[in-house]
Amino acid sequence: MNDDLLNILSNSNKDIDNQKLMDYLSDKLSAEERHEFESNLLNSELESDAVEGLEHFKNTKDPLAFAEQLNRNLQLQLQKKKSAKEKRRLKDNPWIYSTIILIILIILIAFFVIWKYLH
Repeated sequence: MNDDLLNILSNSNKDIDNQKLMDYLSDKLSAEERHEFESNLLNSELESDAVEGLEHFKNTKDPLAFAEQLNRNLQLQLQKKKSAKEKRRLKDNPWIYSTIILIILIILIAFFVIWKYLH
């Protein structure tokens, strides 16, 4: 397997050796080693799920290319969501804020002038 895949569990539990993981996925372990590896997996649900997910990559020719494609698709989706969010957001336009404040001030002045006139 590719050497880049050896770092998959680098931040996880140190009980499982990355090389042993790759050997397990490549069916290079003896029956006894395989049984020992699987018994170690029973202790950690996260590692068990990780191995299960990695087993799906056995049939693909290049899992790193597949991962890169997933990353590109994810970046594209995030960019679309970000641009849609920017379109919905009120653009920072100082003229709009100035106009709103001016209209409110004119309404307040007119209210006080009418109120003074009536009393």
